[in-house]
Amino acid sequence: MILDRYLVRQFFPIFWVAVSLFVFLLLLIDLFSNLVRYLNNEVPITMILRISLYFIPKSFSYAMPISLLFAAAYTLGDLYAKNELTTVFSSGIPFWRFTVPLLLIGVLASVFSFFFDDILVIPTLKVKNDLSRRALRQHVTESSADIVIKAKNGRLVYAVDFFDYEKLILNGINIIEMDEQGKFISQIRAPSAFWADNHWEFSNAVIYEYEENILRLRPLASTTSYNEPPEIFRRNSVNVEELPAREAGFLVQDLRSAGLPYSNAQANYYHRYSFAAASFIVMILSISMGGRFRKNILLMSLATSLSVAVVYYIMEMLSMTMAGLNYIHPFAGAWFPVLSFVVIGTFLLRSART
Repeated sequence: MILDRYLVRQFFPIFWVAVSLFVFLLLLIDLFSNLVRYLNNEVPITMILRISLYFIPKSFSYAMPISLLFAAAYTLGDLYAKNELTTVFSSGIPFWRFTVPLLLIGVLASVFSFFFDDILVIPTLKVKNDLSRRALRQHVTESSADIVIKAKNGRLVYAVDFFDYEKLILNGINIIEMDEQGKFISQIRAPSAFWADNHWEFSNAVIYEYEENILRLRPLASTTSYNEPPEIFRRNSVNVEELPAREAGFLVQDLRSAGLPYSNAQANYYHRYSFAAASFIVMILSISMGGRFRKNILLMSLATSLSVAVVYYIMEMLSMTMAGLNYIHPFAGAWFPVLSFVVIGTFLLRSART
């Protein structure tokens, strides 16, 4: 349809200008927030530029929803200000039908946002964080100490004094095995174990187990039964934001099976999907506000859309915080703002005056 193509042509130039400006502002904010530390550590300008370069995909991911909102509000406001929509409405085309191309753009942007984050943003953000830590001389280890982990649905309990992730070695090991009713079966003690051929190989290990109702001690024979992956012993130090969606899901499973707190990780996993939906949500909100005003169209549309967007992000921040503290379910923490604003935006869009 000619009007659809016309609306899209009006929208995209504004969107690209807006997203470029927002990305540039985010890069400046990141640069100036770390500038003093860069100077104190005498970080070369080339390293600073590399860090900023790897932050561009994440900046684009942050900037896209607000740029969509701004572009849609500005486009509709401009068309109102020029009285171009009067002719459209006079021809019998309702407001919701005229804005269908913008809604489709919002849907496509949400799908693009999810895969863009998963494929490009996650690896570049990890590189950026690694470069930043290296430049600022911040040493981060993935080794852990004083670890207690549950495995095999709680039937195995690992107590480990120290896990060396670089060498994949466990030190000071106690493993208690129980049956499904929680009754004691055996206990393994070993000074160390190393990861080999997809299982833990114990050194000088002994096992306590009952024989004829007597607890006996004997050396542990070589076995491949203890094959919990090394990652399970360091999952609590992994940053969820640096994991693709598939691996983030495995992270939640590992934390749950290990008996470690997982609410915050699970909320961030669900947020990976709800954040992608933000592009569609802000488009609905922006469009729904576009037909509400007859005077000061541009100013009122932008001000109202931006105000609603701020409320949305504040609600999201609060719900994610509550989910991380286990006050509400992680799924509710990630999706409650999205579902609430879908209902509100849809109602406003259907009732928009034309």
